Amino acid sequence: MSWVERLLSEQTLGAIAMGLVLLQTPAAFIFLSRLLKGPGRRPPLEPKAPVLEQLGKVSVVVPTLNEAERIRACLAGLTQQSYQVREIIVVDSNSEDGTPELVKAAQQQDPRFRLIKDDPLPPGWVGRPWALHNGFLSSCPKSEWILGIDADTQPKPGLVAALLEASQGYDLLSLSPQFILKSRGEWWLQPALLMTLLYRFDPAGVDAQTPETVMANGQCFLCRRSVLEQLGGYQCAANSFCDDVTLARHAAAQGFRVGFGDGAQVIKVRMYEGALQTWQEWGRSLDLKDASSPSQLWGDLWLLFSTQGLPLPVSAVLLTCLALGDASVSLMVAVGLNLFLLTIRVALLWAIAPSYDRSNPPLPFWLSPLADPLAVLRIFLSALRRPTQWRGRTYRNSEF
Repeated sequence: MSWVERLLSEQTLGAIAMGLVLLQTPAAFIFLSRLLKGPGRRPPLEPKAPVLEQLGKVSVVVPTLNEAERIRACLAGLTQQSYQVREIIVVDSNSEDGTPELVKAAQQQDPRFRLIKDDPLPPGWVGRPWALHNGFLSSCPKSEWILGIDADTQPKPGLVAALLEASQGYDLLSLSPQFILKSRGEWWLQPALLMTLLYRFDPAGVDAQTPETVMANGQCFLCRRSVLEQLGGYQCAANSFCDDVTLARHAAAQGFRVGFGDGAQVIKVRMYEGALQTWQEWGRSLDLKDASSPSQLWGDLWLLFSTQGLPLPVSAVLLTCLALGDASVSLMVAVGLNLFLLTIRVALLWAIAPSYDRSNPPLPFWLSPLADPLAVLRIFLSALRRPTQWRGRTYRNSEF
């Protein structure tokens, strides 16, 4: 290689390194500004004993569709909730796997259970918000709160009492759960997918400053009845595959106060079986495109690409270039920035470890930063197309 070719290659590499710095630096500042809010967040909710003033305050709504393999723990956990729960309405969408029979068996032990079937899914509705909407309409008007609970959750005793105590000052309050993972593939991929939320939003326990940054989790979603009445139930999230966030942001835009807390000590969830199902199912909604404007969605994708997707491969490539003798200032700055982002990413593993149902997570969990480029790719793929299948239902774009 002549000295001219070598100079051109060094100039090209330096230009690439400078481009990376310009791309990643503002994203890194945004990401760090969110992390710095972590020390001031509200502590995780703890199970609480009920108080008499909470008597009959809550109607629980559980949407189901072929949940027989997962719903037993949910039913058992709801039975253990005290007298704050007036009724537990299970809205079944014509399950064919014995789900209704399990609910009827639970009803024999706890008369608060009530099984209803929702009407055929109308055009423009996704199944989950339609079931929640029907459950809300069927609930007792005396209940001041509606609590949406997913069938794959495992509520601990004292969950509802803790929610009611924490709801003071809020109109809507949802919780992040503790995740139950089993296979090695899950332990490797799921934390990387979960991390995409931590990069884009404030930590659980920090109140969002604008409606566009509100986060919510429909697995455990408490809302005042009066708020749902004013919003027309779940109609504002009718066609959303992330109806929880869509409803919460719509409510925040209307002036209602929305909270998002850490519920790892009061509710667990076993979402999917294996890494493949986690990739297919959870990845379809993690982009939150149904609750975001196009500019916000692409801004989130830029941030994820810059701060979570790039640092690992960029560090590997640029460190190799340094080892080969190129030590330009721009290259060294790019290497330092990406190593810094990688260091933060690894440190975040200790921060999210309590979000998992293991006191000592296995090795694949600690290797999950290696899955970051794959997780970011999944968010990009989801953002580019609308789901056609969701929880056993097939949808056509013409229905929306």
